Amino acid sequence: MVKSAVILLSGGLDSLVSLGLVRKNYENMLALTFDYGQKAVQAEIDASQKICVYYKILHKVIQLDWLKEITHTALVSDEKVPTDIEDYTASMKAVWVPNRNGLFLNIAACYADAEGCEDIIIGANKEEGETFSDNTVEFANRVSAEFEYSTLVKPRVVAPLINYNKDDIVKKALENNIPLEFVKSCYIGGEKNCGRCESCVRLKNALKNNGAEEYIKLLF
Repeated sequence: MVKSAVILLSGGLDSLVSLGLVRKNYENMLALTFDYGQKAVQAEIDASQKICVYYKILHKVIQLDWLKEITHTALVSDEKVPTDIEDYTASMKAVWVPNRNGLFLNIAACYADAEGCEDIIIGANKEEGETFSDNTVEFANRVSAEFEYSTLVKPRVVAPLINYNKDDIVKKALENNIPLEFVKSCYIGGEKNCGRCESCVRLKNALKNNGAEEYIKLLF
């Protein structure tokens, strides 16, 4: 058993299932949730707190006010988040946050280096990797290589879902009794997931394809 890890936790499907799949591998874990002024920030924080209580791990919210100041896309600005998606590449560009995953992983590496954590967990996956370059195995490997020089601990970037699409991820969640009722994947925020933004459409389709209608009714 590896002693400890840091996980990037947004409260969405991918980070939740990543945590659920690896929790048994670590004695101690720290979850980091980032507030960079995103529309769904409070929903993400609330969901992440519930998930951390469920899995009995530490949780910390990192404030990144300056990132909001330089982010001009719909995830943060007054621009409308795209809904009823037909073009995933256009949607990606509409919600892109400058170097977000690169920044998050480097912040996580600071904590890993300070606390002696061997691994950093990220919910990168094959499906989103088709349009989001920071969701690919190449990206994870290159950041791991960077940490060999920028840290003493030299933590690995671990992406448990890197070979899975959303259908696979939901299937894994159902097979492993991971609490999907906590998921907050929506770009817009609110009491329930909107069901129309890119993240919601991917989640809803995956639930439908796995016959998990009860979660569709619960989450949307």
